[in-house]
Amino acid sequence: MPFRLRDLIPEIGHISLQERTRSGIGALIGILVTGLVSRAAVGDGSALPILIAPMGASSVLLFAVPASPLAQPWSILGGNLVAGLVGVTAVLLIPNVYVAAAVAAGVAIALMASLKCLHPPSGAVALTAVLGGSAIHDLGYGFVLWPVLANSILLLATALVFNNLTGRTYPHRPTRAAPDRGTADPTPAARLGLSASDLAAALKDYGQVLDVSPADLAAIFRRAQVHAYRPGRGPATCAEIMSKDVIGIGPDAPMKEALELMRGHHVKMLPVTDEGARVLGVVTQTDLLDKTTWGARGPRLGLRQRIRVSLRGLRAPHGVVADIMTRAVKAVRPETSIAEVVLRMTEAGLHHLPVVDGDGRLAGVVSQTDLVVALLAQATEDPPSPAPA
Repeated sequence: MPFRLRDLIPEIGHISLQERTRSGIGALIGILVTGLVSRAAVGDGSALPILIAPMGASSVLLFAVPASPLAQPWSILGGNLVAGLVGVTAVLLIPNVYVAAAVAAGVAIALMASLKCLHPPSGAVALTAVLGGSAIHDLGYGFVLWPVLANSILLLATALVFNNLTGRTYPHRPTRAAPDRGTADPTPAARLGLSASDLAAALKDYGQVLDVSPADLAAIFRRAQVHAYRPGRGPATCAEIMSKDVIGIGPDAPMKEALELMRGHHVKMLPVTDEGARVLGVVTQTDLLDKTTWGARGPRLGLRQRIRVSLRGLRAPHGVVADIMTRAVKAVRPETSIAEVVLRMTEAGLHHLPVVDGDGRLAGVVSQTDLVVALLAQATEDPPSPAPA
C-alpha cells in the first residue's frame, strides 16, 4: 500500500468542545496546584527542584484521557517510582551518560509493563534522573521521594478531585457487571455476541498493548450493537411501552406496607418518591429478603442492616422503607430507546427501571415484560429480509 501523508495523523474519535475545555482546565489546575504546593513546601530559596517536566505529560493522561489504563493511580505512582529508582541506579552504575539514559528508559519500561504500572511520562522521569545535571544527581535516591513522588501525589490528588467534581469517574471503573447468580449460566449480556473468552483470545492474538481495558472494550462493543440497532415500526422508546399508572411508596412508610403493596399489586419493585414525586430510590423483593429479618408480623430490620444504616450516618434506623431501599437508582428518561434499556438491564442484572422526567419526577416504570412484548411486536411487524440470490 503506498504511503499517504494522512497516515501520519492518528484516527481519534470525536472530542466535544466541552471535553476539550474540561481537559485543558484540568491540566491547568493540576500543574498550578502541584507547583504552588511544592514551592510552599520547600521554599523559594531551596536547592530542591520544585516541579519536574514529566508532570506535564502526566497531566495529559490524567485530565485528557482519565479512563486510560495508563492514567490510573497505580500507573502514575508505580510508574514514576519505578522509573525514578531505575534512573538513579543507572547514573550510579554507568559512567557514560548516553548509555545510562538508554538503559534507564529500557529497563524502566520493562519493569513497568511487568508490574502493570505502565505510564508513558515515566520514561521521561527515568531520563530526568540521568540527564538532570548535578542538581538532580546530588539528590541520589532522594530524587525518587522529592520531587518525583511528591509531584506525582499532588497531581494525582488534584486529578481525583477535579475529575469527580466535573462528572468523570476517577479512578476509572468499567461498567459494573451483572451480579453473579451462582449458576453455570453466563449473564444475559454474555449469551449474545462476543464473550469474555472471545475477547481475551483476540487480544492475545493481537499481542500489543492497547490504551483501553478489556472490560471497556467489551462495553464499547455492546454500545456499538445498540447503535447498530434500527427500530422498525414497533415501539422505539420507553414512553411507548412503560407503565404509567405506577404504585409508589414514601421513604417513611413501614416495610410491612411495602410488602403488602407488592403482594396486592403483584409487582416486585416499588419506586420510592418524596412528596414532589421525585425518585429517591427503589425497594425490591430482594431488599425485603436480604436486608430484613422475618417474623410472625412480617419483615423487620435485622441487626446487620441496622448497623449499616447507622454507619452511613444518614439517621437512626426506624424500620421503614428508607432503611432498606436501593438509593443508587439507574433511572431512564421517556425518550430513552428500548435498545438502550435492554443494554442497561442486562449489564446490571435488573428487572425494572424507573422512568423519570427532566425534573427527576416519576413518569413510569419499564419492566422486562414490557421489553419482551415490545420486541416481539417489532419482530412480527418488521418485514422479513429478502433472501439472498
